[in-house]
Amino acid sequence: MEIRLLGKEEALPMGLLLEADPSEKLVRAYCARGRCYVAEEGQAVLGVYMLLPLSDTVIEIKNIAVEKTRRGQGLGKQLVLHALTEAAGLGFRTVRIGTGNSSFGQLALYQKCGFRMASIDRDFFIRNYPEPIFENGITCRDMIYLEYDTSENPHD
Repeated sequence: MEIRLLGKEEALPMGLLLEADPSEKLVRAYCARGRCYVAEEGQAVLGVYMLLPLSDTVIEIKNIAVEKTRRGQGLGKQLVLHALTEAAGLGFRTVRIGTGNSSFGQLALYQKCGFRMASIDRDFFIRNYPEPIFENGITCRDMIYLEYDTSENPHD
């Protein structure tokens, strides 16, 4: 498996991106401003993540998704760790990631990778998505942001 930067002329793996973020409008907007990375095996895209610079020192992992048949095999963690390495290599000190209040698996994964809770944007999903999102029997309402300091947490 190889994780690589998607070329500007290459089509976005929109199906996979929409699994992590159901708003095609929002996905296209941040993809136009960020860097898209894909995990591939042969011609098959198994995973994807987006890096979106927020300032000279802060970059956000804006979307991260793994193909359904490959979930639970450590690929999500590989993508997160790859993103951290890329962010540090690009000179960013802080890596931010957000997930819904109902996304228990993602919250655990990000903390296992060294992220720490930073802030909560209350009612983010209510304001930004026309249809309610339900996960793990809970309404997804709030965005929980976590941060990783590349200077304090070298993982290589």
